[in-house]
Amino acid sequence: MNARRLALLLAVLLLLAACGGTADDAAGDAADTAASEPAAAEPATASEPAAASEPAAASEPAGDDTVTVEVADTDLGQILTDGEDMTLYVFDNDSGGESSCTGDCASTWPPLTAEVSAGDGVDDSLLGMTEREDGTAQVTYDDQPLYYFAGDEAAGDTNGQGVGGIWWVVGPDGQKITGEEDSASLGY
Repeated sequence: MNARRLALLLAVLLLLAACGGTADDAAGDAADTAASEPAAAEPATASEPAAASEPAAASEPAGDDTVTVEVADTDLGQILTDGEDMTLYVFDNDSGGESSCTGDCASTWPPLTAEVSAGDGVDDSLLGMTEREDGTAQVTYDDQPLYYFAGDEAAGDTNGQGVGGIWWVVGPDGQKITGEEDSASLGY
């Protein structure tokens, strides 16, 4: 196993430990990802863990600090993205419209914390905000906090889909998309 794949495996294991997954989930997902996806993490050194790159849209919304939540057609069906076509995710461990992804988890899964507007196909009435533990406001869709995945390096990437069996892309109806049956029911 080359160093980049090993670094990705370590990053996923650390992510799942921080976000409530199990080591078995992490090992299976990391092995699947390492075999089928290019590595998203930088090589680790002996003294520091691997760190995945953060999407630019997560830390610096384009232009006037307003992000347009849009619908993109993907192999997974229609999913929510930001105005730069970066994929947005929901987290099974969140409940009651509140985020449970903090600390190291939020480093790997940066919350969408910009002012937002609804693009074509997005139900404006489903967009909302929730207050995070640190006092910042996070965007919600159908009362589910929205996140980026640091392992998505380019527009259209969906590398976070299904990580640990708890992270999912979300459709314009507000429902998480968990597998083939979801895409089939949408006609894709």
